[in-house]
Amino acid sequence: MTSTAPPDEGSRARELLAAERKAVTLFDETARRGLIVPGETERVVSDRIRDLGAELFGTDRHWHKRVVRSGENTLAPYAANPPDRVIGADDVVFVDLGPIFAEWEADVGRTFVLGDDPVKARLCDDLPRIWEAGRAHFEAHPQISGAELYAHVVGLAEAAGWELGGPHSGHLVGEFPHEFVDGERVESYIAPGSDHPMRRLDPSGRRCHWILEVHLVDRERRIGGFFEQLLTLRP
Repeated sequence: MTSTAPPDEGSRARELLAAERKAVTLFDETARRGLIVPGETERVVSDRIRDLGAELFGTDRHWHKRVVRSGENTLAPYAANPPDRVIGADDVVFVDLGPIFAEWEADVGRTFVLGDDPVKARLCDDLPRIWEAGRAHFEAHPQISGAELYAHVVGLAEAAGWELGGPHSGHLVGEFPHEFVDGERVESYIAPGSDHPMRRLDPSGRRCHWILEVHLVDRERRIGGFFEQLLTLRP
């Protein structure tokens, strides 16, 4: 009988964290080089970030569509495909990238504010704060389900005066291609109906790793922002 070696969870964790660090560096360099500027279309900015990823890390593959949204397009959930828009001088802009680094998926989202509108600045500040509060709740509840964490994030958003902008607040992540993220399987998401404990093994016997995402919107002001990164692994 041939025995199967147990999954090398330490190596998986290191690779996922390394992929995320590269994605964060890509965002930092995007800001440093001033790639998100008024007068450019979202598609042009997306292509420039793609090209920067190729320059910095030799990668131009993404495991999900690249998302750059500005102005009222920031209200749209991930699954939507709003028309390409010219970025305005006083816009909120968010970027959601899923680059692949050496066959490992990263999924990182950040928000940028152009101009000095105080409400938009507060939105940008609330995103990582609410993300951290969501992670603290996850850490404090070892048996938490995806549905329970989603409900908590909804409450955090509402307490801060925002609305959660999408039907879920995160998903599984791992090696590429990540066959376990299935749009027809609610257990792949942090969402209503995802009632299994998040701390579990996947069908291959490996530890499930999750992305926590926070999409905050103000429908009256027609603005939204986005923040996401690894939930189950932190540096």
